[in-house]
Formats: sequence, C-alpha cells, structure tokens
Amino acid sequence: MKAIPLLIPDMPDADAISPYLRRLDFARRYTNFGPLVMELEHALARALGEPRPHVVTVANCTLGLEIALAALGLDPGAKVLLPALTFVASASAVFRAGLVPVLADVNEHTWLLTPEIARDALRQHKLGCIIPVATFGCPQPPAGWDQFVRETGIPVLIDAAGGFGNQVIGEAATVVFSFHATKSLGMGEGGAVVSRDPAYVDRVRRLSNFGIDLSLGLSTATGTNAKMSEYHAAVGHAALKRWHERYSLRQSLHGFYCDQLSRLCPAVELQARPRNGSYTIMQVALPTETSRDSVMLALADMNIETRRWYLPLLPDHPACASVATCDLSTVRRLGPRMLGLPFHLELTEKSVIWLCSALAKVLATTE
Repeated sequence: MKAIPLLIPDMPDADAISPYLRRLDFARRYTNFGPLVMELEHALARALGEPRPHVVTVANCTLGLEIALAALGLDPGAKVLLPALTFVASASAVFRAGLVPVLADVNEHTWLLTPEIARDALRQHKLGCIIPVATFGCPQPPAGWDQFVRETGIPVLIDAAGGFGNQVIGEAATVVFSFHATKSLGMGEGGAVVSRDPAYVDRVRRLSNFGIDLSLGLSTATGTNAKMSEYHAAVGHAALKRWHERYSLRQSLHGFYCDQLSRLCPAVELQARPRNGSYTIMQVALPTETSRDSVMLALADMNIETRRWYLPLLPDHPACASVATCDLSTVRRLGPRMLGLPFHLELTEKSVIWLCSALAKVLATTE
C-alpha cells in the first residue's frame, strides 16, 4: 500500500475557476465588496437553507470571529467562554478583540462545549459571550443555544470553522464559517459571518471595512481590513457549484470509515456526531493506557500520516498560560488519547480498510 497522507485539500481546478476569473477581468473590480463577493454571499445564504440567513464574507475565519465579537459591543475585558479543545485561532480572536478567554470542558461523547457546561461556568464567572465550537465539524445544537440566549441574555457566537454543510443556523446564535483550503468548501482562504439579525450583519460588514459607514464616508467605529477579495470569491463560486457532489462523497466516505473502525478497531472511541455530515477530519480516541506516541510512530513506519489535532489543549499553550479555566476533567482525560487519522476524498474503500486494519494491528501490539 502506498503512503496515505493525513489530508489532501479538495479545491476546484483552474478550468472550473476560469469563467469567474474572466468575469473579474471584465469588471476590473478586485476587492471592496465587488460583484463576485456579493453574489457569493447570496449563494451561500441560499445554500444554508430557508429562511435564508444574512451573510457577510470575510478574508478568513479568524478575522470573522474577531469582528463578530467586536460587533457585539461588549465591555473591554469582558470574559468569553470557549472550549479548551479547539484551534488556537479561537482564543486569538478573543484576545485581539480586547476580551478575556475563559476555558471550559467538553461533553465526553460529542467533544463539544454544550449549553449545560456553559450554565455551570456561569456559576463561577460573569461571562459576556459564549463561543462554542463545532469541533471537528460536529454541529452545535442551534435550538439549545437559542434557548440559552433567551434564558441568560448572553450572546452566543458559534465557531463553525469546519462545519459548513453541518451547522444549522438558529434564531439567536451567530455562526462563523471557514473556507480555508482544508475545509469541505475550500476557497483557499475566506470565511463568512452568518446571522438572522440584519443590523448585526451590517455592523460586521462595516467593521470588515475599517469601520467605515459608506453612506457617510466616515469611520464610525474602529475596524480592520477583513474583506474577501474577488479572487477568492471566484474560487468560492467554483467550489459552491460542485458542493452537493462533494458533500455526498464525504458523507459516503465518513459512513464507510466509521463502519470499518467499529468493525476492526472496536476499542477505539469515535466522536458522537451526525453520520451524514460533511467532514474533513477523522479524530478518534485511543483506548485508555495506550501510548499515542507509540501508535503514531508505528503508523508512520507503515506510511500512514497522523496528527494530534487541536493538541496541546489551549491552556497548555504559552499564549494562554494565564487564562482562567473551569473544571477540565473530561478534556484532560480525552486529550492524551486523541489521534487524527487520514481523511480526504482520495481515500478509497480499499485504503480505508487497510488503514483500519493497520491501526488494529498496531493497537494489538501496543496494549
């Protein structure tokens, strides 16, 4: 069996993108909310279902999180709850918005920060905002977070960087998506802030353009340059055109992969996430007392690339060393066991079976 890489981006090719680039050349509009960007926002709103939400594109998901936080108008230094198990960008956005992260635990089955965990955190901290993460593409429950907002009045901003196609837009919570090349809807770079509140989305749009109110020609708030370019929008149109086909392929691959892991590696724990989702990461939890490093080295010897996704945990990064934490008992138990396996659309059923068999063999020799 040839080497199996961890991840291969699934991007539209040059032929698929070229019609949109020709439109760009004809219009000679390259940024600043050009026609391709505005059309892409409408197309994304349609793809997210009815009733259509309001969408503003951004240069990347991290900037989207940062200005989405700024648009909430929280007091400087307000505390923002987020899970200890997430990419460092989630915390970076909080810091750069002038706010203070507080790190929380996750559910032992879904590996998500849940409304119940957030309610527990409220007993210890006065929180200005909650940032639950759609961890590894697993969607957050929109109804649960809508109820949380209604009960507490605390805004919720879902970091769904890897969740496009899976994360449903609720009534109260804002959602931020990533369109990085490694995501299921890849544009190279890019993101979108999505909300049911048109006034809030307008504030995000102004903040993405230096805080300028275009009707006045004046900067009315301190913003930044977070606009998506027409070039990335061109890639986005080509990616969205084939979205349903690629989504179906990812669904099929994920279902088959889960079946083989359950059959061949029954001691391996899978994230409790919808089987019919569109995913780009296959994270598993190894059996307790198994040496993850030994497993990684053994798989590497078999030309299987693996990764410790979202690890070290946020509190173990020097940049977050002084951040307040809640009880992290679940994520501390899970962290040393977590391992990212290869997942991409160039995997065949044969290679998935071989990969799972290889993992089973390694586990049998490292127990």
